[in-house]
Amino acid sequence: MTIAIFGNAMKPQTLAEVRRILEFMTQEGVHVLLSQELRQELDLREYPGFPENWDSDRQPENVYGEPIDFALSVGGDGTFLTSAAAIGNKNIPILGVNCGHLGFLADVQTQDLNDILQKLVEGEYMIEQRSLLTVTVFDKDGLLRTDLVMAPNALNEIAILKQGLTNMLSIETTVNGELLHTYHSDGLVISTPTGSTAYNLSIGGPLMVPQNRGIILTPIAPHSLTVKPIVVPDDWKFDLRVASRYDTYMVSVDGRSQSLGTEMRLHVEKAPYTIKVVQIGDNSFLKSLRTKLNWGK
Repeated sequence: MTIAIFGNAMKPQTLAEVRRILEFMTQEGVHVLLSQELRQELDLREYPGFPENWDSDRQPENVYGEPIDFALSVGGDGTFLTSAAAIGNKNIPILGVNCGHLGFLADVQTQDLNDILQKLVEGEYMIEQRSLLTVTVFDKDGLLRTDLVMAPNALNEIAILKQGLTNMLSIETTVNGELLHTYHSDGLVISTPTGSTAYNLSIGGPLMVPQNRGIILTPIAPHSLTVKPIVVPDDWKFDLRVASRYDTYMVSVDGRSQSLGTEMRLHVEKAPYTIKVVQIGDNSFLKSLRTKLNWGK
């Protein structure tokens, strides 16, 4: 078995949990790949075989001569999103170990870590498929600009945001070629079911179970009180034209933000691949809602 480990190397708690994982995997004879950031912060001389470096450009089957079976994301949900971006379309299941706060994606608690890892190596787990969104940018001449969005796929959401303290945006939103609405607001969040508990939730959008096949559009501080979130099928496609007094706006892909000019048009649709999420034991989405949102308390 081979696993890859990702984590925020600047946090002492993350490094401590990674050491625990390395000790466990060494005893089990599991091959380990570490992200470059973790390798730089850890003294690996005490681990036989010295964990190899994760290389996103290298095909999984060429590492140790065998496929990468799992990726472990050690941190919070932000770390999980970074790990998912690194995995991309490599079809490697990800297990999230929570060293952060809320943790809807990273739902394995550190006190349960050894038991969870034992179940992982013994094959006692389930795999959930999580859909992603992808955004493409076209310039005023209709030419595709792949240089403007470096990481175009989002497990949580794609957000259109006003830049700084500028006035509200006007976001003309076309769905499958038909005008839905021109949102006069501070922005628009387009989220997956997985992302329904992230930015979408904080601005009043609806919750969705991750297995649901839908896409949520939630405006941020809309000018009209009658404009509400809407859920549409996940095979629908969106074209966005943004107007702003200052001719710029921000596009955020799972928190990775950059500025674009209003002459640019955005196209958003479901990505052609999914992210596999490892579920072990009773760490279900419904349990997460009850415990992390304090339902019933």
